[in-house]
This record gives sequence, C-alpha cells and structure tokens, in this order.
Amino acid sequence: MAIIENYLDGYNRFDTDQMLADCDQQVVFENISGGGVTVSLTGLSAFRAQAEQAKAYFTVRKQLVTSYKHESDRTEVQIEYYAVAAMDFPNGLHKGDELRLQGKSVFQFADGKIVRITDIS
Repeated sequence: MAIIENYLDGYNRFDTDQMLADCDQQVVFENISGGGVTVSLTGLSAFRAQAEQAKAYFTVRKQLVTSYKHESDRTEVQIEYYAVAAMDFPNGLHKGDELRLQGKSVFQFADGKIVRITDIS
C-alpha cells in the first residue's frame, strides 16, 4: 500500500518523479473512460511524458482513496477525484471549472514495482 500512497501523493502534488519512483521500466498505463480506452502507453518514458503533459491540464488535482481491495499481485483502489481545469477542453469543460469523478485504479505489481496501472472512470 505504501507504493500506491507514494504514487498518489506524487500525483496530487504534481511531482512526476515521486509518482513514477516505484514504476517498472516497462510499466503499462491505461485510462478507460465511458467503457473505452482513451490512453494506452507502454514504458516509463512514455508514461513520464504523458504525466508531464497532463500537469498543465489542471491547477488543482486530488485523488482520494475511499477503499482498497487487495488480491495477490494487484490492488484495486476506489477513488474520488477532484480537479480544477487550467484550460478550456473540447468536451465543454472550461478554465476554472471544477471536475468531480468517482472511479477506480487497478495497480499490478511484480518484483516490488508497479508494472501496470489502469484508471477507470
């Protein structure tokens, strides 16, 4: 759980180095929204580039864990997400608008590292 808490703390503080500190070099990241895959990346460098780019989207962002469900090599985390838009988005979200979502993140592990993260909202 400490690895997940470190990842989320880094995310909430816009600290990409902290966020990715426990990720495997071949980490896979997927974002699923509305039942479809919106982002799919493989490798730490691709994930880092996306994470750095995403920092410009919001002035505030916070993932709050509401529950954990552990299974052998994976943990499912229920999340309440809050953010404030830093720009206008094509979906109608405007700069300064608040965004509130509920979803989950599934973390998979191998050899003490995060090897896959799937965000679902």
